[in-house]
Amino acid sequence: MNTRRQFLIRAPLGLASLAAACRGGSPTPSATQAPTTTTPGAPTAFGTAPEVGPAVTAGTFAEAGKLFQVDLSDADRAMAVASWRRTMAPLLERRTGPRRVELGPERSPAMRWSPALPGLTVGPARDRFVRSTTLPGPLPTTDDDIAFAPVWRLSQWIRQQQLTSERLTNIYLARIERLDPQILSVITLTRDVALAQAMQADAEIAGGRYRGPLHGIPYGVKDLLDTAGIATTYGAEPYRDRVPMEDSVVVRRLRDAGAVLLAKLSLGALALNDIWFGGQTMNPWLPEEGASGSSAGPGAATAAALVGFSIGSETGGSIIAPSMRCGVTGLRPTFGRVPRTGAMTLCWSLDKLGPMTRSVEDAMLVLQAISGPDAGDLDSVAARLEYDPAAPFTGLRLGYFPAWMEESPATEVDRAALESLASLGLQPVEVDLPNWPYGNLLLNLFAEAAAAFEDLGLSGGMNELRAQVPDAWPNLFRMSRFLSAVDFVQCDRFRRMVAGEMARIFEDVDLLIVPSLRDEMLTSSNFTGHPSLTLRAGFVEVSEARSDWAPDPANPLPTFSPPRRVPHGITLIGRLFDEGTIGRVGLRLEQALGVVDERPPAF
Repeated sequence: MNTRRQFLIRAPLGLASLAAACRGGSPTPSATQAPTTTTPGAPTAFGTAPEVGPAVTAGTFAEAGKLFQVDLSDADRAMAVASWRRTMAPLLERRTGPRRVELGPERSPAMRWSPALPGLTVGPARDRFVRSTTLPGPLPTTDDDIAFAPVWRLSQWIRQQQLTSERLTNIYLARIERLDPQILSVITLTRDVALAQAMQADAEIAGGRYRGPLHGIPYGVKDLLDTAGIATTYGAEPYRDRVPMEDSVVVRRLRDAGAVLLAKLSLGALALNDIWFGGQTMNPWLPEEGASGSSAGPGAATAAALVGFSIGSETGGSIIAPSMRCGVTGLRPTFGRVPRTGAMTLCWSLDKLGPMTRSVEDAMLVLQAISGPDAGDLDSVAARLEYDPAAPFTGLRLGYFPAWMEESPATEVDRAALESLASLGLQPVEVDLPNWPYGNLLLNLFAEAAAAFEDLGLSGGMNELRAQVPDAWPNLFRMSRFLSAVDFVQCDRFRRMVAGEMARIFEDVDLLIVPSLRDEMLTSSNFTGHPSLTLRAGFVEVSEARSDWAPDPANPLPTFSPPRRVPHGITLIGRLFDEGTIGRVGLRLEQALGVVDERPPAF
């Protein structure tokens, strides 16, 4: 986005013409109107449009140069002052001029991101999905034990008609009523819809029509996925009464799979962190701290067994972070595998939708149901999925960054997970990345996000959001107006360089293990589009509550003495479109570590 548009916010194109007409003078022609007289065959030159917009001075460019880190000479500034209103200001007519063009949320940019580099073969060679053969065991005798059971067990009890979908749905509804006030994970409860879908599922299964492993399983979706006739609020005050007419593609596919829509789950407003218009979503394991975000509701509700599974989204860590903190399994698919049609857009080239569950196998079952292209999402692609939990590990090479494993945020849990994978037969391989400023990639995220919510930002609607601190969207979007279009393109070129480095690494390894919140990989793998799987690997002790928000000396975080025990997750990164490998490795690691079944003490 051209940052110099800020100069025109208070002076829409065409006001000069109107003022001249009111004074009785000749109106100024439109900025895009051709000159009244031209020499035949002479092209239109840059800088010949009528002047529009507010006056600028050498001081304007001097001050702007401080933001963009561009130092012009006095002569350069003088030329820019003389030509700005004829050359650059007219380019903003789409937004401020008489021929304003509305850009609906369905309009994606013409410049699109493809995670696959030219000539690079990615993903498995075939489609093959094999469920594990583990038996579910007997149906538990208590409702709480049933509620915490993973989907792979619940589905077998339902198929065998030992458990009805209606009973399971009522178990979760009762838990939501009793427990959600402690964590604020539910924005909209879809009780009537859920009970109707559950009864339909029971009737179909009794009649011999079994749709698959999600049939009859109650679930929740992050409240940025459209649901027909049910509010979809984006967690933000300006949208709290928004009711879409159609289901998003992911919701439709889950309905086709027989899953039961139980709740719209919280997200930090407009997909940032964990504060929404109803409050802050809290971590069931440590209710004094936020659940992390922005998939806060899916993380908290799944950890507290208020739903069977959930759907979250990630742009820059929004599945990984709450999965890590809340002790659940989060699968961020390869960019393009799961269509985003009917989902809120934050960043066209980064947004991804994925499952958040209580086991690795559950995540793979949900991924299979929601994968595949859709015409409404131009970035969605047909991609094979090969998953066989019984496939041998012989020859699999596990990449790791030696220095990262010895530095914060890595813990003994991370190091133990690496050792466990080696003992399971994977071959550890040391890898490295150049010492580049990967955080600079966020320029593209901020620019795209500010564009996605341009109208809300310029209208003042951002002021309605609950969080109004320097690191919340209102301030970030305002500042993003001053990001340079040139820097956006340069950042995009840097992004391709980073993709090349990831491709180089995956020439030598089959998957990576990384500390979940290591900034370099959290950022770079999101921008390159690689899939990730975050799973609980153990427990750590914390003496202070953790937060996604910048420190606020006026509101210090709670401290704990003695320290509190909380889950800790590790993250596996896979090749593009190779979720099957990280899925089967993650499942074996989950089984080896044996920590997945422990529950939050108060839930």
